This record gives sequence, C-alpha cells and structure tokens, in this order.
Amino acid sequence: MTTDIATEVFEEHRSVLMGVAYRMLGRVADAEDVVQEAWLRWSGADRSDIREPRGYLVRVTTRLAIDRLRQVKSRNEAYVGPWLPEPYATDFGNLGNPGNFEGTVEDTAERAVLADSVSLAVLVVLESLSPLERAVFVLREAFGFPYAEIATVLDRGEPAVRQLAGRARKHVGERRPRYEVDPAERRDLTERFLAAAAEGDLEGLMSLLAPDVRLIGDSGGLTKAPLRVIETADKVGRFLLAVAGKNVTDLSFRLLELNGGAAMLVLSGDKPDSVFQLDVVDGRIQCVYIVRNPEKLGSLGNQ
Repeated sequence: MTTDIATEVFEEHRSVLMGVAYRMLGRVADAEDVVQEAWLRWSGADRSDIREPRGYLVRVTTRLAIDRLRQVKSRNEAYVGPWLPEPYATDFGNLGNPGNFEGTVEDTAERAVLADSVSLAVLVVLESLSPLERAVFVLREAFGFPYAEIATVLDRGEPAVRQLAGRARKHVGERRPRYEVDPAERRDLTERFLAAAAEGDLEGLMSLLAPDVRLIGDSGGLTKAPLRVIETADKVGRFLLAVAGKNVTDLSFRLLELNGGAAMLVLSGDKPDSVFQLDVVDGRIQCVYIVRNPEKLGSLGNQ
C-alpha cells in the first residue's frame, strides 16, 4: 500500500475514529491527539498484513483512548466545579448546520442513535464508567460493533465483553435522561428560553422550566459560573435573569447543532463566551448546561 493510498484509507475512516475517541474522552483536543497518534501507528505499520483497515484503526484508536482516559480521569478529579464534556459541532441533519464530526447522517434511526450517544447528558453519565466499560458501550451502542469484534479490539474474551456491555448498559440506563425530543421542539424551546432570559421575563422563563430543573455550569475555575449545581425552577430562573441582567457589551448569539442537538453559542465580540444547551422532557426544560471554560470553547470559534 503506497503512502498516498494509506493516507486516503485513513481519511476515509477519520470521522469514525474521531467519533469513537470523542465519546471515550469528552474532550476535542484529547480526541484529536488520539486520532493523530493512530495515524502515526498506521503510517508506520506493515500494512501488507492488515486485511481490514477499519477494524485495525478502530482497535488502535480505542486502545489509545483507554490509555488517555486513565490519564485524564485523575486530571478531572482536581477539576474546579462541575465537569461537562467539551461541546462539539455535529451535523446529524437536525439543523442543517455544517459540521465535521461524522458527516451528515441520512438514516433517521441511525441519526437518533448517534445524536443520543454524543449528547452532553449521556457523556456525563459515561464519565462514571470504567475505561473498559466505556469502550464497550461506545463501540456497541453508538457504532453497532459485534461483540466478537469488540473482543478483538480489547483483547478480551467475548463472554467478558458481554458482561462489560451488560454492566455499562444497566448503569447508563439507570442514569440517562428518559426523553425523546423532536429536534424542532428543542430548537423552539431554545429560542424561547433565550428570548425570555434576554427580556428579563421571569414569568415566561418559569413557564419553560420543569419544577425540578437543574442548572450545571462548567468554568473549570477559569471564569465565572456556578461552582455547584443549582436546582428548582425558582432558583434557576432567578439566576438566569440575574446573569442576563448584567450589562455586557458586544454580545451576540448563534443557534447551532452541538452534540446532536440545538444549542446556543454566546459570542463576546468574535470570541466564544459560553454555550447553553437544554435537556427537554415533556415540553419543559429539565436541565440547563452552561459551558464557560475557555479551554472547551476554542473549537467553536469558526462555527
């Protein structure tokens, strides 16, 4: 296999490798580092013995991601305030917004699975899995890999992989939000949420919030955001109006698709300031995610 063909083959599978690495790590830079290392392994390998490039590349990427995940878990233990995954621009066809995560996915069922598996809510739950459980869950639930192939990727027996899958599925099922939201409904609620907050309309804002709504802010201690989760509609609503009431100049807003769903990107001048994304249950906002850590917003500068 020539160098040009090797590059072409790798690029053909890059989006899948990035999808695996990001779901494993929740950070764009970490995922990109893993994919780059996978490229180095691929470019330096004896490719004459590799019959299935996709399987080889996924195996290398997953193993590298497991190693990196073990490193970053200790880093996250010292994180200031709540930790949220880094928002990532996707293009599953919900908003027609160009992205480069896995490309436009035409099949509705496949799009729903991919969007759900990369949502902030699910990625937060995946943080509580062991690295091996997370790898099995990502490969099986998000990408539909057969158990036998996952066993080869992880160098484990198939019965052990099935046990890991069962534990991971049970854990995620108990903790993941139970909702199915039409993308148009989420977009509409996101726009109404922004309008109510910007206009200081507490009554309008409260009408959108579930009574037990939660607000989770991620600043990493580098900028202002709540260091603890805020709960109940009254507290969340008043906090949002207090934040919106501050006179900050040169702010603009952009609706785009992040992590498979509608989100609001707030820009200060031409720099990303924060991201708001909502979990919606039965037509009401169940959770408000706010990412303000500047280290997690850099990849959104060109969105």
